[in-house]
Amino acid sequence: MIRQRHTQGRAARAPARTALCAGALLLTGLAAGAARWYEPAQAERGRALYATHCAVCHGAHGEGQPDWERRDAMGFYPAPPLDASGHAWHHPLAQMLATLETGGGPFGGTMPSFSDVLDEASRRDVLAWMQTLWPDEIYAQWAAINAGEATPPAAVQHDH
Repeated sequence: MIRQRHTQGRAARAPARTALCAGALLLTGLAAGAARWYEPAQAERGRALYATHCAVCHGAHGEGQPDWERRDAMGFYPAPPLDASGHAWHHPLAQMLATLETGGGPFGGTMPSFSDVLDEASRRDVLAWMQTLWPDEIYAQWAAINAGEATPPAAVQHDH
């Protein structure tokens, strides 16, 4: 009789224990889909590189310039936000690396090429830091786009 009560008590506590463990995983970011492609050291290196080379246009926190979706008086698009409020997360990693390589000219922007300023590892570091600005939900959507498992949201409609 004692053994039966002990077994029933353990079985009754199992759902609560499972829920507690699942909650802990969600809070620590270890839940499925939360893993990032970069190491924390990459993002930290990227933070310094971003501050030196990117923040002057894209903002200290990746907030971009006002009216980034409208051409300025010279006919160029201002620097867009790189945080979750913009559309950087709509683009696969290869495209973001290519944009750092070639610059923003093909897209109507004024961002210069960073091919002579940052090597590929440094460009990846910058992108790693930029992606720390994205909440897990946005990062998960980007990861699916990057893997070819999802289509990016409808293109941003700029004025023309």
